[in-house]
Amino acid sequence: MPRLVEVPGYIRFLTASAVSAFGSQVTGLALQVLTAVVLGASATEVGIVNAARWVPYLLFGLMAGVMVDRWRRKPMMVATDLGRAVLLGAIPVLYALDRLSIPTLCAFVFVFGVLSLLFEAANQSYVPQLVPKELLNAGYARVQQADAVAGSTGPLIAGALIKIMGAPLAVLVDALTYLISGLLLASVKAPDPVPDRSARRSLGSELREGVAWVYQHRTLASIALTSHAMLLFNSMVTTVFVVFALHSLKIGEFGLGVTYACASVGVILGGALSGRVAARLDVGATLIAFRLLAAVGWLPLVLAERGPWALASVSLGFFLVSLAIGVESPVEMSYRQAVTPDRLRGRMNATIRSMNWGMVAVGAPLGGVLADQVSYRFALWIGLSGAVAQALVLAFSPTRRARTGDELDPPTADPTRHGAEGAAAAAAQEGKN
Repeated sequence: MPRLVEVPGYIRFLTASAVSAFGSQVTGLALQVLTAVVLGASATEVGIVNAARWVPYLLFGLMAGVMVDRWRRKPMMVATDLGRAVLLGAIPVLYALDRLSIPTLCAFVFVFGVLSLLFEAANQSYVPQLVPKELLNAGYARVQQADAVAGSTGPLIAGALIKIMGAPLAVLVDALTYLISGLLLASVKAPDPVPDRSARRSLGSELREGVAWVYQHRTLASIALTSHAMLLFNSMVTTVFVVFALHSLKIGEFGLGVTYACASVGVILGGALSGRVAARLDVGATLIAFRLLAAVGWLPLVLAERGPWALASVSLGFFLVSLAIGVESPVEMSYRQAVTPDRLRGRMNATIRSMNWGMVAVGAPLGGVLADQVSYRFALWIGLSGAVAQALVLAFSPTRRARTGDELDPPTADPTRHGAEGAAAAAAQEGKN
């Protein structure tokens, strides 16, 4: 069996992911500080800005899946990377001209979300073209680990950059990383065939087929639905955390950077353990156990009080949640690709991802409103309780029977009938395997 380093184009793809992830860590912190501190936003306004990033997933997510299945994936990734570089570069210019406001920032973040939606749908669906099937789990895990390595240093450097340069200029760092990522991806020499145009049908038919594949599949349906709920409640916690940490716990911008760095360390460790855990527990048990840990892991954050242990408490919470996600995410991702035909992968990935991140567009402002109207602590408890509930639902779903060998038999698994009916028939047939 070949090693990942021997797969043509994979190292450049991995490097592009790591470079972009580093910049995203900088911007993730810089935009939150820019919103909450520089522009003086309330918790509700912070939630609205966060929601603007994810609303495109609700509005255009399913359509993005069709586009990814219709067109070549590498050109789409390169174009959206370069587009994001230009967009982020404009933010400090607007700030310097005194034209940056909450509504303006929301508009920019919304367009950024549209480009990210297209990139991510293409990126997830491109990996199975790049990496052999037997290396899929390792391929996704290495990408996640590379992102986390960049993320472990990114927040700390971001905190220093924000203190030295200010939040608006720190965003320029991410603009540069998207430019580098786009150029690296453009240089990847790997198969990226043009999809068969003769197989195209109406947009509505292809949308329905992708949705039916996800939500009528015997195991993907419960994985998808509970992951939507997890993102809803996690977004409440992470949105409220920023203002809670800055205003109540008083850990400061550098403390936020330390917290996010601990989260990245958790992802690195989780990614390193992912393959071993899945081999021992198999797919279903791994997903359930670590979804539950990801939910309960928020407890140290929710219980944190101002004082010398505040930073340690919130850092522990982020570490535990990220460790669990680091183990669970590659297993879920590789399983999703294994049970889905290539011609449906774009729509499958976009359907799940659009609804996942669409839930952030709901959870972020909801968490902000609950924090402003009741209390920070109340909003955090609601988020934690909901996260635990979705993990328990997953534990009693058909996902508990998911196994590594649940792969499609190509001659019978790929739908041959048109529209949602074809996808439903294929899902029923796959459920018998």
